[in-house]
Amino acid sequence: MPALVLLGAQWGDEGKGKATDLLGGSVDYVVRYQGGNNAGHTVVVGDQKYALHLLPSGILSPGCTPVIGNGVVVDPSVLLSELSGLNERGVDTSKLLVSGNAHLITPYHETLDKTTERFLGKRRIGTTGRGIGPSYADKINRVGIRVQDLFDESILLQKVEAALDFKNQVLAKLYNRRAISAEQVVEELLGYAEHLKGFVADTTLVLNDAIDEGKVVLFEGGQGTLLDVDHGTYPFVTSSNPTAGGACTGSGVGPTKINRVIGILKAYTTRVGAGPFPTELFDDDGEALRTIGGEFGVTTGRNRRCGWFDAVIARYATRVNGLTDFFLTKLDVLTGWEQIPVCVAYDIDGERTTELPYNQSDFHHAEPVYEYLPGWSEDITKAKTFADLPKNAQAYVKTLEEMSGAPISAIGVGPGRDETIQVNSFL
Repeated sequence: MPALVLLGAQWGDEGKGKATDLLGGSVDYVVRYQGGNNAGHTVVVGDQKYALHLLPSGILSPGCTPVIGNGVVVDPSVLLSELSGLNERGVDTSKLLVSGNAHLITPYHETLDKTTERFLGKRRIGTTGRGIGPSYADKINRVGIRVQDLFDESILLQKVEAALDFKNQVLAKLYNRRAISAEQVVEELLGYAEHLKGFVADTTLVLNDAIDEGKVVLFEGGQGTLLDVDHGTYPFVTSSNPTAGGACTGSGVGPTKINRVIGILKAYTTRVGAGPFPTELFDDDGEALRTIGGEFGVTTGRNRRCGWFDAVIARYATRVNGLTDFFLTKLDVLTGWEQIPVCVAYDIDGERTTELPYNQSDFHHAEPVYEYLPGWSEDITKAKTFADLPKNAQAYVKTLEEMSGAPISAIGVGPGRDETIQVNSFL
């Protein structure tokens, strides 16, 4: 039985939640392996819409065990609030497992995140201000607080004091902010310990045992390939690795146990926050994509920047992730355009390239080279098979598949759980 990675192949917000939920009935475990509550997923089940920020999408599938892996940074207040909200709506959250090695987002991480972004002014990165970056920085600097530290008050106090020794100097002397009390932070964190204790486990052991027993494990990435800290549009990236390699380090499952890697592609392109975006639209077409597609951040509520499909980015995602399949989402949003542009290459100072520029300055100056495909006007939301799609919609999908370098195995034709055409099975 397979272990699968499911990740965003653009800048995030591609519809990973729907894809994960679609597989949920056939999957035994769904694992978030990186990111924090800066990566929202929207899942529509019947007439119910669920906005998930930190929890794996598999929590909505009754037979599935949702797992927060060691590569995730956890804001305990957000986690408990999200669990409470789902419980109130009748969702069983009792199966959730949280790695004891996952790092915590503390109140001082959020303070530093917001303060630093304001200080940077025009040079700001465009973070969500939720403390994700500072928490990952502490992890790498070896002054982080882990979930398991909540259950040893003495160790927790020592670690918080060590982390705040330097941070309080920065807050007071550089940003003119009041120093943060270690005792108050510890008191707040200890208040979450009893509520979280029943969820904490050695998730690396659990997942490896599950795979060895033939269980189906799905690794769910947050954000997207172009926001990867190593392989994205640095420095306008997240602080972790949403790419396929991150699934291994963020869960403790080795790469030889991964069978398939599925990339989620939106039928057009969006991104949130600052950074280069070659196909971005500033006209009525861009506004139409935003309005029809409901392109507003699940977690932040910010307007998403919108543009046409970028095949250069899709090919890059195939390469760095080793993608075996694509799930194409939001094809229905493109209904009504007479012609649909697709970016097939970039023009950089008069030179054409079909690959993502290695040099970040070149990418900033990249101008899209478009091919124009005929559109369609028919409603496609009721389509159940590929043959049900209008001929021009079929041709659009086939062209994107050829340009992107991996087969499109599923197509989203509407927001609902059942509004998906499955061309090939993922399992």
